[in-house]
Amino acid sequence: MKSQKSYRFVVAMAVMAVWCATPGFAASITGTVAFEGTPPTMKTLDMNADPICAAKHTEPAKAETLVLGPGNTMGNVFVQIKSGVPKKDYPAPEGEVTLTQEGCMYKPHVFGVRVGQPIKILNPDGTLHNIHALPKVNTEFNMAMPKFKTEMTKVFEKEEAVFPFKCDVHPWMNAYCAVLSHPFFAVTGPDGKFKIEGLDAGEYEIEAWHERLGPQTVKVTVAADETKTQDFKFAAPAAAAAAPAK
Repeated sequence: MKSQKSYRFVVAMAVMAVWCATPGFAASITGTVAFEGTPPTMKTLDMNADPICAAKHTEPAKAETLVLGPGNTMGNVFVQIKSGVPKKDYPAPEGEVTLTQEGCMYKPHVFGVRVGQPIKILNPDGTLHNIHALPKVNTEFNMAMPKFKTEMTKVFEKEEAVFPFKCDVHPWMNAYCAVLSHPFFAVTGPDGKFKIEGLDAGEYEIEAWHERLGPQTVKVTVAADETKTQDFKFAAPAAAAAAPAK
């Protein structure tokens, strides 16, 4: 009987030690990104140089430099935890990120990928594309994708801030990619919303980045099991506000 009590005591103490060593419940940061002021008019993309591209659209395609939803909420804003992430391993997901050249436009226009995570690049358009990635830390690549080459895979092995992709055949085609060593990032849709989950309690620097309007950073402190709201607002520079975006 005494040995059973001793065993139970040892087990209880072990459970308590694990409980005390376990970090608090995961925290989250959520918010909305919006545009202030009168937005510029997005120009219509002239795809007539490639009739196959033009035929993919029933209505004229617009540049995706600024994508707005109701109330001027902003899409294509890359939001990430810039600093404060605990130094530990964050295994990359097994699945790939898909980048499609559809309608002679990149989808998604802005995306993030983990270090070592494959990017599956698709060409369903039935025309020649040339996918040209322009990183500064990772290795640049510039690959032709004729209509019979409908798929390729690329991997970036180093963490890197947002950098552009472009098509040298169709100059209006561009996209932006960031390579991260952790999973704490999101890209806003036209509703401007984002949510970053699974954070330990602590203080973080969170950054919202837009391709034309640049980055904004703020510090946010979250407690265990807390959801903190942090909104962002962007405005066009005064000199550019009156001119249509290119």
